[in-house]
Amino acid sequence: MKFFKLFGKKTDAPPQEIEHDEDELEIYSGMRVEVTAPDGRMLFVAKLIGLHGNQAELHQYSETDISQEEPFPVRIRGYSDHNRKAVYMEGVIAPLLQKKWSVTELKVCHVGNDRAFFRLDTNLDATATMFSGLAMGEKQCKLLNISIGGASIRSEHRYYVGDKFLLKVRLLEDRPESAMFSQVMRVIEKGDAGFEYGCRFLELTDADQEQITQNIFAAQRKKMGRS
Repeated sequence: MKFFKLFGKKTDAPPQEIEHDEDELEIYSGMRVEVTAPDGRMLFVAKLIGLHGNQAELHQYSETDISQEEPFPVRIRGYSDHNRKAVYMEGVIAPLLQKKWSVTELKVCHVGNDRAFFRLDTNLDATATMFSGLAMGEKQCKLLNISIGGASIRSEHRYYVGDKFLLKVRLLEDRPESAMFSQVMRVIEKGDAGFEYGCRFLELTDADQEQITQNIFAAQRKKMGRS
């Protein structure tokens, strides 16, 4: 994505309107995306890299069982950190080396306000630790769902929009515990059941995102295997 800044002396001439390509304003190198088959089947999660016109590369976060070597069409759903919207795209991908894919014929189909990433429904024990304020300390909670960018939890403890805490949960028994610095974005009162909180993750590195994604997809495969 390109940003423009104009410098110069003030004149009496009216400012000129700068025209931008609409797609350029919505997609950019570094965007996190989900890649699905045309039938809606989830393939993998990746980062969009090296965007140039209608071409780019996808660098996988998650594992995939795709064995196809020929180019094939996909749907790509990303999340714009710049305008906080989901961006829906289509393109044709082909495998490269080391969990990378080439993308051609990339185009934006539409932009929406809905959630951008797959969410895994859960009911797992977790903890939320605040380091200041009245709710300081580690409190028990339930992880209701999780995505790359955030999670929903249920707790009998009262938090407020803007509160930040360290969320810890083990998505799978045989995997390390995940720890995500989180911020409360939404509060829903549930009466005797306490509160439900919609949270977004903060300050995630690429390695953090990859670990969370791997754990989410592994938990999803295990869940589907039991159903």
